[in-house]
Amino acid sequence: MPLSEHEQRQLEQIEQALYADHPRLARAMRAKDPKVHYRRRVQEAAVGFLLGAGALVAGIFLKYAWLSVAGFAVMLLSSVWVIASYRRMAALVATDRKRARSRRRRGRAARPASSGLMERLEERWRHRQERNGR
Repeated sequence: MPLSEHEQRQLEQIEQALYADHPRLARAMRAKDPKVHYRRRVQEAAVGFLLGAGALVAGIFLKYAWLSVAGFAVMLLSSVWVIASYRRMAALVATDRKRARSRRRRGRAARPASSGLMERLEERWRHRQERNGR
């Protein structure tokens, strides 16, 4: 069931207000692939791990125990962050593959890569209606 014209206008107004009030959030929401966010987190955590390793080595050479402990803590936290982000990214890849297989089985075409917020909302709405109608 498609949205009425009034509902479409309201959603467009909400989208425009979001872009005007919170451009950074709007850019994040506009991202087509959430795997990009997790990939960036993995990269940031890897840099944090390297900085922690540097602090650990510097603490050993300079004989500052607190610097070594802080470096080890940063390395540990970065490792946890990498593992968590990588697992989430892998889970997204797995669900994307499952969705693609189920779409192929049903004979549906994949969603176009250039869809905007409105098209994604409409697709979700249709998907819910199909699930509730079965």
